[in-house]
Amino acid sequence: MRAVPEPLLWGGGIVLLLASVAGAVTIGPARISVADVWSVVAAHLGFGGTELSPIRDGIVWDLRMPRTLLAAVCGAGLAVCGTVMQSLLRNPLADPFVLGVSSGASTGAVVVVVLGVGGGAVSLSAGAFVGALASFALVLLLSHTLGGTTDRVVLSGVAVMQLFSALTSFVVMTAADAEQTRGVLFWLLGSLSGVGWTDVRLCTGVVVLTLTICLGYARTLDAFAFGQDAAATLGVHVARTRTVLLCATALLTAALVSSAGAIGFVGLVLPHAARALAGAGHRRLLPVTALAGAVFLVWVDTLARTVLDPQEVPVGVVTALIGVPAFVLVLHRTRRVV
Repeated sequence: MRAVPEPLLWGGGIVLLLASVAGAVTIGPARISVADVWSVVAAHLGFGGTELSPIRDGIVWDLRMPRTLLAAVCGAGLAVCGTVMQSLLRNPLADPFVLGVSSGASTGAVVVVVLGVGGGAVSLSAGAFVGALASFALVLLLSHTLGGTTDRVVLSGVAVMQLFSALTSFVVMTAADAEQTRGVLFWLLGSLSGVGWTDVRLCTGVVVLTLTICLGYARTLDAFAFGQDAAATLGVHVARTRTVLLCATALLTAALVSSAGAIGFVGLVLPHAARALAGAGHRRLLPVTALAGAVFLVWVDTLARTVLDPQEVPVGVVTALIGVPAFVLVLHRTRRVV
């Protein structure tokens, strides 16, 4: 299949993302038009005023807009992480959570919420971030001890993921009451409710930084497609490159999970869809994957918050319902490789 030209890919992707954000913000109990959305955004950016009431202005700017933008940022970040990890580990079924980062973040969040560690001075997001870093550090330690090869990294990630999942379950079962269990479970399944502009700014900065780093290693990632030995022959410092990129993607995943919880399947499925459009070259693939992931999660989150209105469905549940059939398709297409 012939790759789509770059101007059409990037230009079309950006237009589609902007239209998706504007359209998603209009959807909800309060009727708001796209023109209203743009007027509110322009007013808050200093370009004129808006005729909407303060309540409707708050619905757009303080509730729906940060949530929709964070959905776009999380979708882009998770998709980029999945692309990089599938290339580094040469495994089409790798995703951002294969290093146990999600499980570690879940444990950190549960320890703060249920056990009250920090005495209220530590937020859920901070606890999740610390837990994610702790789990990833343990993965690096185990994989280095076991030899540092690609398969050892994956196996170490699986072991750490199971360890922290067990710790999370133990804490919830032994120390949480019914209300805490419900709240923690909703967050563990992925939730963008209650996010603010601080979350958007933080996650956007981390996504931009990580994407820039990964683009700087685009040619190196292309070399990894032929295997570590071939990459080393081409002059790539395999161990150093893998450590840098794994740390970058792990830090990004930790930041996203600490703000939005564990949202699965985005980093697994979207890279394969993007490759069908952009080809295998990572200089083209990474930006296209980011745009595809952003558009995808914007609409998934919109569906999650409206399909059972006024009840909200965790975002991770919707991505799983969509991602599982896609995951089976990936398994079917890669069965000869795996």
